[in-house]
Amino acid sequence: MTTHSASQGEPAVSAKTICITAVLAAFVFIMTYVPKIPIPLGYAHLGDAVIYLLFLFIGRRQAGLAASVGSAFADLIGGFPIWIIPTLIIKWIMVEAVFWVIRPGASKTVFFSVRTVAAFALSSIWMVIGYTASGAILYGSLAAGLTMVPGLIGEGLVNMAVALAAGAALRKVPESRAV
Repeated sequence: MTTHSASQGEPAVSAKTICITAVLAAFVFIMTYVPKIPIPLGYAHLGDAVIYLLFLFIGRRQAGLAASVGSAFADLIGGFPIWIIPTLIIKWIMVEAVFWVIRPGASKTVFFSVRTVAAFALSSIWMVIGYTASGAILYGSLAAGLTMVPGLIGEGLVNMAVALAAGAALRKVPESRAV
């Protein structure tokens, strides 16, 4: 597992990068769609844990695409089409936050660090702010948007914990030379 970044040069678009991005978007979708926990105006899920870990597998652009598209499809199929546009934007920026804080050169060998936790926390904070503001706009009331805050904070904390646990497990997997 190597980290890709804009400064290291994004990988060229190829059948391999398209397939990996599509598989990771599907994984984001599954982890967003399947474990749905209702909160006011929406639902909590584990898809953000996958989004936090995308930096381990693919470059910034592909990670943004996988996070945004996978999450937006979950909104569409899950009965929340009103959230598709906000989700596309919020999830893309969540990925940007992780990549911006972790920066080039981070790898699974330095996965557990203050930088990684800070990246996940910043991404979670943005998610809470983005969905709260979007809820206020979509439902015409700041009070409506604010009803989601406790659930979103809980979702962010759970996803950070899951991402850190999954990252610990992934660190133990030997890097494959076949891929």
